[in-house]
Parts: sequence; C-alpha cells; structure tokens
Amino acid sequence: DWSVEGPFVPTEPSGGAGGFAPTGIGWYRKHFRLPPAYQGRIVSIELDGVYQNSEVWINGQYLGKRPFGYIGFAYDVTPHLNTGGDNVIAVKVDNSLQPSSRWYSGSGIYRHTWLVAVNPVHVSHWGTFAATPRVSKDAATVQIKTRVRNETAAAATCTLTTAIVDREGKNSRTAEVSQQIGPHAEYEFTQQMGVEKPNLWSVATPYLYRVRSSVSAGPQLVDEYE
Repeated sequence: DWSVEGPFVPTEPSGGAGGFAPTGIGWYRKHFRLPPAYQGRIVSIELDGVYQNSEVWINGQYLGKRPFGYIGFAYDVTPHLNTGGDNVIAVKVDNSLQPSSRWYSGSGIYRHTWLVAVNPVHVSHWGTFAATPRVSKDAATVQIKTRVRNETAAAATCTLTTAIVDREGKNSRTAEVSQQIGPHAEYEFTQQMGVEKPNLWSVATPYLYRVRSSVSAGPQLVDEYE
C-alpha cells in the first residue's frame, strides 16, 4: 500500500474519506526462477487483493485486467514461462480515479501474492464447497462438492478421496468416488457424509473441521487440497 506512506495533504483528490492520502498509478515487478520440480506443472499467479483496476503481465505477455479492488483473482502463466531462466511478473495498479471509496482504501497490492503449481489433473481453483444442510449435537450431514480439472490431452480416470478431519488431525469420515474426465475438461463430484456427535462451533468453543481432498489419476496420487 503506497498511499499509507503519505504525505497526507488536504488537497489530495482522495478527500477526507480517503484520509487525504496520495493515490495515482503504481507498478510492481517481481523476478523469479522456477524450481526444477515445477517442470510439467500448471503454474498460476494468484493475487488475494489489489486496489484497484490492476493489469498483469508475465515476461511481457498481457494476462488481463481486474476492475474493482476487493476480490482475489488468478491467471494461468504456464504458456509464457521461461523454465530455464529469469521470469518477471509486472503488475500495474491504477487508483487515480478519485474519490473511489467511502473510507480509506489504500493503493496497490495489499494482501498476499502466490505462485501456485499443480499437476495437470488437480482440484480446480477454489474448487471445493462444503455445506452442512443438517446439524445437531447428535449428528451432522456434510455435503461436499469438488471440481476436478483434467488439463491433459487424454481422458483420465480420476478417483477423489475426501476426508473430514477433526482438530486433532483424525479422519472423522472418508468417502471415495471415481469418474472419467475428458481431455481439457472439468467434472464436479458431489459427496455426502455423516458425522456422529460433531463438535459444534461457537464463540466460546470455536471448533473447526477440515475437508481434505486427494485426487488420483489411475494409480498415481496427483493432488491434495485442504
């Protein structure tokens, strides 16, 4: 956030709601080399928060524009990577249109940025959704939807193993299902499991369970996601 560096001037277009902070246009550049283990993987850049109207390039290739500033997003950078040398990601942020908010927003990248590498068969980006349609002290029904993507040129027989894991790391329930997924296609699995005598979350006892997804293509484990 470059706005927080000031100076804070009453004549700034951001106004009082924006803390009279400087805004404008800013650039970020990050150089990196890929580890050898990333060979053959799908690589994406994921930005948790950029305020606002950002544009992203990788090695001079334009990836896209994200209007607004309060949402995470990701771009596939695989086709543009230099696997044997230097790579550079460039992010342009335009927060010059002011005033833009009813409160201080800051300018630029204000949350984490990730370089994510997955196998060609993997759980899709933000691909897990868990809901509890029925919950009581005696039992809970957990419905889990998981999107799995096959980014290879051939169909793959995929097995999804889903575990509900308690706070101590023990599996409360496990379910397994298989499905053939076509080339460059995605399939959404739906699984429903019951948990007996669940530890219910409350402000006094904020107990949480995790969903652990394991994906196999044929006999090989290719992805794990929590």
